[in-house]
Amino acid sequence: MDDDVTVEEELEVDEEGNVTEEVTVEESGEETLTVEQDITVEEGRERLAKGRERLEEGADKAVDQFDQGIVDLLSWVLDTETRARIYVYLRQQPYSTSEEIAEGTGLYPSTVRESLAELHEEEKVERRKRESEGAGNNPYEYTAIAPSELVSGIVGQVQDELNTVFNLDDHLESESGTESGSEIESGSETTEPVSIEVEDEERDAAESDEE
Repeated sequence: MDDDVTVEEELEVDEEGNVTEEVTVEESGEETLTVEQDITVEEGRERLAKGRERLEEGADKAVDQFDQGIVDLLSWVLDTETRARIYVYLRQQPYSTSEEIAEGTGLYPSTVRESLAELHEEEKVERRKRESEGAGNNPYEYTAIAPSELVSGIVGQVQDELNTVFNLDDHLESESGTESGSEIESGSETTEPVSIEVEDEERDAAESDEE
């Protein structure tokens, strides 16, 4: 089939349950043929079911790709994919215990506990004792800090690294001048420092409401 030719199939079901199939053929954006035919209810149901399955598969694939992209990005921010998956789970299910996190992410319980301890020490997650009426030890339940807070924590580090790269020539010329014992005058202007700002949409929206 030529790339300029497209075929669209549409199924319509009336109030009495009769199914009509409409096939439209377009060539170079212009409609060239339209065919309508009645098909059996059973065949119509099968085609509708197949169409629904294709839509669901496409939606699941898109969600999986999006989720994996988020995890990959957070893996860079949080150092490991394990910590990233825990963070994403806690944003979806706040105040979960380590056992609930392990069950929800498919990670080993010992790995989850170790990662939670690190994240709590780094103040990337918060924890509190779960309240229960029964006697015994109440487990900790965890929640993750907001994404804006998470990003703010690494902005300073990234900003310093970018400034070092942008001013690399100045650093190299300075080192070269020191080694040779002579001063080297650079005709280039000093690069302006990099400044990174993080916007918190939730906080900005709240301030706008107050005004």
